Amino acid sequence: MRSRLHLTSFWSTLLQAVSIVFFTDTWRPDSFYDRIVTNRQQGLHTLCLLDIKVKEPSLESLARGKKVYEPARFMTVNTAIEQLLEIESSRKLGAFSADSLAIGVARIGAPSQQIVAGTMQELLNVNFGEPLHSLIIAGDMHVIESEFLEQFRVTSANR
Repeated sequence: MRSRLHLTSFWSTLLQAVSIVFFTDTWRPDSFYDRIVTNRQQGLHTLCLLDIKVKEPSLESLARGKKVYEPARFMTVNTAIEQLLEIESSRKLGAFSADSLAIGVARIGAPSQQIVAGTMQELLNVNFGEPLHSLIIAGDMHVIESEFLEQFRVTSANR
C-alpha cells in the first residue's frame, strides 16, 4: 500500500477526521479547528475531508421556488490550505502554520493518484489535478513515516 502512514498515529484520528467546507462571502466556519488543535497537542495526524458541492440548488432559484442547480465544485488541497491558514491567522492557537508538514492526496486508488508531502506553503503551489482531494496535517512523525514520505516530497516535477 503506497499511502500508508504509521498506524499508531493515524488510526487514532480516523474517527476524529474533520470536514472542511467552502467559505462563502458571509459564512466562514471554523468549528473543525478545535479538533485539529487537540490532535496536534496529542501529536496525532488529522485527516481533512474536503468539501464537494454536487447538485446544490442556487440561492436565487430557492428564493424563486424553482430548483436550478449550481455546477459541481470540488474543494482542492490548495483551497483547503488557504482557508486553514486564514483560520489560523484569526484564531492564533498555533495548530499549524505555513511551515507545517502536510500531505495532499488526490484520486487515491486510481491509476492517476497523486500524493505530495511538503509544507503547507509548498503545497499551495502544487497542481493536484482532478478531484477528489484530501489533506493530512501531520502530527508527530515516527521515523518510519518520515522516511516513507521522502519519496512524495514536493519537487519541481510535481508542482
